[in-house]
Parts: sequence; structure tokens; C-alpha cells
Amino acid sequence: MRTNIEIDDTLMAEAQKAAGQATKKDTVEQALRLMVRLKKQRDVALAFGKYRWRGDLARSRRGRGVL
Repeated sequence: MRTNIEIDDTLMAEAQKAAGQATKKDTVEQALRLMVRLKKQRDVALAFGKYRWRGDLARSRRGRGVL
């Protein structure tokens, strides 16, 4: 998708250097992927303790070489 946006040149240069990317496009795509991944991680963290697991932990570990 082609999109035109104004981004501060200093910020873009700093982001490119931090990300190790040669192009602005790659820098923006990497930043967007990171933002989405962090949002998903936050959602998982916020869900901690809100769901009750029912099962036998010892039984589920058998056959996987965990015990």
C-alpha cells in the first residue's frame, strides 16, 4: 500500500540507525511489526489470571520428556 506521511527527518534517521535498516520503508515496517507484537504481548499479560485452567499438569507433561 502506498502511503505518504510526514516524518521528522531526525527521528527517522535515529530509527533507521537503531533498527539497522537501510531504507525508510523497511524501518517503518519493522516499527509497525514491533508495535503489533508488543500490543499482543500486553494483551496476553493483561489476561494473566483471568482464565481458569482445568486439567492434570502431570498428565499433560507425560510423554513430552518434562517429568
